[in-house]
Amino acid sequence: MTSANATIDTVLTLLRGEEQDEAHLEQLSLEAQTLPIGELVYLVETRPATEAALLFRVLGKVAALAVFEALPAHHQAELISALRTQQVADIIGELDPDDRASLFDELPASVAERLMHGLDADERAMTTAVLGYPRHAIGRYMSPEVLTLAPALTVAEALEQVRARAEEAETIYLLPVVDDTRTLLGVVGLRRLLVADGDVIVGDLAHAPVSATATDDREDAARRFFAAKLLAMPIVDGEGRLVGIVTVDDAVAIIEEENTEDSARTSGSEPLPRAYLSTPILRVVRSRIVWLLVLAISAILTVQVLEVFEDRLDQVVILALFIPLLTGTGGNTGNQAATTVTRALAVGEVRVRDLPRVVWRELRVGSVLGVVLGALGFLVAGLVYGWAIGLVIGTTLLSICTMAAIVGGMMPLIAKRVGADPAVFSNPFISTFCDATGLIIYFTIATAVLGL
Repeated sequence: MTSANATIDTVLTLLRGEEQDEAHLEQLSLEAQTLPIGELVYLVETRPATEAALLFRVLGKVAALAVFEALPAHHQAELISALRTQQVADIIGELDPDDRASLFDELPASVAERLMHGLDADERAMTTAVLGYPRHAIGRYMSPEVLTLAPALTVAEALEQVRARAEEAETIYLLPVVDDTRTLLGVVGLRRLLVADGDVIVGDLAHAPVSATATDDREDAARRFFAAKLLAMPIVDGEGRLVGIVTVDDAVAIIEEENTEDSARTSGSEPLPRAYLSTPILRVVRSRIVWLLVLAISAILTVQVLEVFEDRLDQVVILALFIPLLTGTGGNTGNQAATTVTRALAVGEVRVRDLPRVVWRELRVGSVLGVVLGALGFLVAGLVYGWAIGLVIGTTLLSICTMAAIVGGMMPLIAKRVGADPAVFSNPFISTFCDATGLIIYFTIATAVLGL
């Protein structure tokens, strides 16, 4: 590890050097070649564009391709803009059609068109086919390079085809079986072919496929992929004809991107388009400021509620001491429920039609939480400030926990129903809603119990 760190320090020193003569670049190349691909990816992602381009330029073809494929599409686009060399054109030609399509999405139209014309006819046709699907459709992540088998082939003939065409295909571990019109009839695993007798018919070995339509949402398709524990999934068009295949690395990338996006929005920000250390400060600010402004404006509602009940606070000043406890408890309870339901929704454990069941479940969960916290609040507040105040705090905690759990459970499903991102409707909005509603509940109970 110390040796690797020393090499990274040397590479960084060379990248920052003012003189970039041939000897300097040769030394940089030698030092960079000793680093693992993961470290090179880290350096390219986290250094300024000029330094990243310089480092990339001195890499060998194999290392450059490995680093380029590991970068997110938007970072690939930035690197291309900084380089504009034949090295880039060669690497573009080596990419899979789905990776190339993701990259072209991030490039200016003129640059993408120029690079597209540099491809051979077959690669251009496959890339164009992938680009024809909506950006969040699973078709954008499939590879059209699929090795298919006819149902009438024998196992011996099928294995001969696999050996002859293995280098052309995205994967050979799952082989779609199609008819003359490319209609998907089934799939057969390579292992099953290898252990079967050579004269067995492929159609007899094939089993019903778990597939997705090319226009399906990418996250839904990826969740189905992992639920079925697949290595690859055939992709078909609206008429059931095979158009491509999605492999496990594509499904992992989709889920990681969706989880990153959900995590950022749950905390009230937007996901960063590139590595944190290489993202400009103003871009980081922009990813956070919008939600902060929304929440700040929403919080005015809480102030308005306090103003309405200002006379109650004047009569019993001690009520103000418990406001942070009550609002915090409500917000946390709602966020816990929302996070649980959002995840259940994402993995297919809950659907929009399950809204009544979710409400009934969260009503019971919130009530139990409220009883526990309410009893504790009643005991502590009662012993210190009197049993009347204890009753107010205990009853309010019970009510707030129940209300917040129900709201938190409902919001993701409502968001899904109206076509919005459930993560957006989770923590930020629920916290604000529960704060304002919790204060209304609090002062209403206080007014009734204390006779204000």
